[in-house]
Amino acid sequence: MWSASRQAITAEWWHSTRQYYEVYVSALVIEEISAGHPDAAAQRLSAVADIPSVGITLEAQTLADALLAAKTVPANSARDALHIAIATMQGADFLLTWNFKHINNAATRALIEAVVSEHGWACPILCSPEELGGTNDAE
Repeated sequence: MWSASRQAITAEWWHSTRQYYEVYVSALVIEEISAGHPDAAAQRLSAVADIPSVGITLEAQTLADALLAAKTVPANSARDALHIAIATMQGADFLLTWNFKHINNAATRALIEAVVSEHGWACPILCSPEELGGTNDAE
């Protein structure tokens, strides 16, 4: 569950920093943000309505399977592997996530980067909005 501080950091990043990046949302994210309370889901969907959506390709699924086979992402977290693979296939520079358990931590990042590289791809930098400038230090 998201904490209020993560929501605030994300909102700040969205407001002040997003404009400096080419932002995409995957079909997987659209599915995830559609869940939950209908009013909250509608609000989330509205926030991404103007963002180009990228699909799930066969190459992305193949890379996700490789991440799972190498145990860089647990077998019960196939969606996490797919998030990484979709961003990789799109040539994303960054994959923003608050998933510190399976994606954005020092141990898993190194393993993920190694598997992605072994398969001939450049891994996006895996980071949180906060790490990519999600706070305003001037305040």
